[in-house]
Amino acid sequence: MNETANVQPMNEDGQARTRLGRMLWNAAGTLFLVLGVIGIPVPLLPTTPLLLLAASCYLRGSARMHKWLLTNKYFGAYLNDYRMGKGMPLRVKAATLALLWIFIGVAMLFAVSDTIVRGLLLLVAIGVTIHILMLKTKKRSE
Repeated sequence: MNETANVQPMNEDGQARTRLGRMLWNAAGTLFLVLGVIGIPVPLLPTTPLLLLAASCYLRGSARMHKWLLTNKYFGAYLNDYRMGKGMPLRVKAATLALLWIFIGVAMLFAVSDTIVRGLLLLVAIGVTIHILMLKTKKRSE
């Protein structure tokens, strides 16, 4: 049997073994972070999964970047609450759904003329709405 098949690409702490590997994980993390930030006002880019992907990539590339993201004043509490199943505050749910439907509505009315694409946008909006409504509503004291 080939002994190189047993070589693990990660250290015991979960980080990539090589400098190139860590650089690639950090680059991917940064890409997902940027896309997640863009996804805040753009409803078709799913912010939470992209930020979770960024955290996962940073975990493999840089303990410092991973810690920074999870303690970031804008994303840290949100990501930690989501990862721990604590849910979203009602205010954030309401704002998210309002922005989602405003942007989808504007896109459907003014930017898209194809009926099939409008239907897909509507399905995406319904799916995201269901997902957000199914998340636990976090109380202020939590």
